[in-house]
Order: sequence, then C-alpha cells, then structure tokens
Amino acid sequence: MMLQFESHNVRGGTWRGRLSGGAAPDRVVLSHQGETVAEARLTADGDGWRVEVDLPGAVVSDGVQTLILLAETDDQPPATLARLALLAGRPLEDDLLAEIAALRAELELVKRELRKVAQPQG
Repeated sequence: MMLQFESHNVRGGTWRGRLSGGAAPDRVVLSHQGETVAEARLTADGDGWRVEVDLPGAVVSDGVQTLILLAETDDQPPATLARLALLAGRPLEDDLLAEIAALRAELELVKRELRKVAQPQG
C-alpha cells in the first residue's frame, strides 16, 4: 500500500498533517524549486505518523511558490506526498488574472467542442 498524506493545516509557519498506509520512510523533506529546504518531524500516531515541517522564511516571496513534501527511502526514488502553494505579494494579482484568463480560454474550447458533438446529425 502506498503512503498517503492528509494535510491538516498550516499555522504559525508549520505545515501539519498525518501520514499513513505503509512503513515509515527514512526521511520526509520539504522541497522548493528542486532543493531540500526543510526536514519534517515524524511522531508515531496509532497506525500512522503525525508530520510537522517548518516553512522556511526564504520560500515566502511574491507570486506563487510551490512546496513539495517528499518521502525519501534509501533504496527508492523520492515519492511525492503532497504539494502546498503559497500565494503572496503584488505579482499575485497578475498571476491569478493570467490563470483565470487561461482557464476561461480552455473552458470556451471545451464548450465549442461539446456543442459540435451535441449537434444533431442530419
């Protein structure tokens, strides 16, 4: 069975959650732009583990920053457990507007294709 991470919250600069579904990995780390930026603390919790990882201040900057929680085992490649998006600053407005515009364009494409399919064949 694969490991599953259930995110509980981010509060006070710490991301908390619960890991279950298999043996504990050797390490659980937080990655940002391909670099390991923090190591999580695992605490046994019934049939799983409580996970806490402090978010380094260096990863908080304008725009959208994506943090990835990875399970590392010495004999296997890292497995992605979860992603956390941090949104901050002035560039955020431009990022969101661009994302909304892209979603609208995709939605219009889907609507157009559905209309073609739904037209009665004569």
